Amino acid sequence: MILASAFSAANLHYLMAGLGITIAVSIISILISFIFGTIFGIILFEEIPYFTKTVRLVVNTIRNLPLLLLIFFTYFALPKLGIQLNAFNATVVAMSVFESTMVAQIIFGGLASIGVGQIEGSISTGMNKMQTLWYIVLPQALKNSIPPLISQFISLVKDTSLATAIVLTDVMFRSQVIYGQNPNYMIPMFALVTALYFVVNYSLSLLSKWFERKLEV
Repeated sequence: MILASAFSAANLHYLMAGLGITIAVSIISILISFIFGTIFGIILFEEIPYFTKTVRLVVNTIRNLPLLLLIFFTYFALPKLGIQLNAFNATVVAMSVFESTMVAQIIFGGLASIGVGQIEGSISTGMNKMQTLWYIVLPQALKNSIPPLISQFISLVKDTSLATAIVLTDVMFRSQVIYGQNPNYMIPMFALVTALYFVVNYSLSLLSKWFERKLEV
């Protein structure tokens, strides 16, 4: 009886709408952080005078801060500076900034793993430094970085739940609303939310394996 009422059509519809918000925040943050993280990773690898040191300082600082602190800063502090963001946009900005630094380190590691001999060999064939990076080094680095990138993006999906602190109406927040109406719904909601997060993250794992197979062809 409790399960039937907990999983009523209205509750499930309400929860699925929250899952849509979780997925939307995750996808947007993944895309933004991948783009900027790759750029930052390349800058770290190339050792550009002065510029690389600045980027390294920013990356090392942000990646060692709590993500929740960044979420609070974007939602509560930025309005004091004249930048007003709703819960959705504040979460995307905070997660994109934080994850970009994580991706930067992963991409840098992937680039650094490529043998110096390959770089020297490509340059000796007449390629310039940029061509060597674009055609030889970066494709291999991205392939090597797929497993840690997927692990990081899975963490990103799970970390969206932190945004309940600023009342982002994601799947976790909505489950709290549902069992707040009836404490007996708590365990069913926890079980369902656990299953939903598993499905989303397992799908990411399958996607990473598909990418790896494509790159091996």
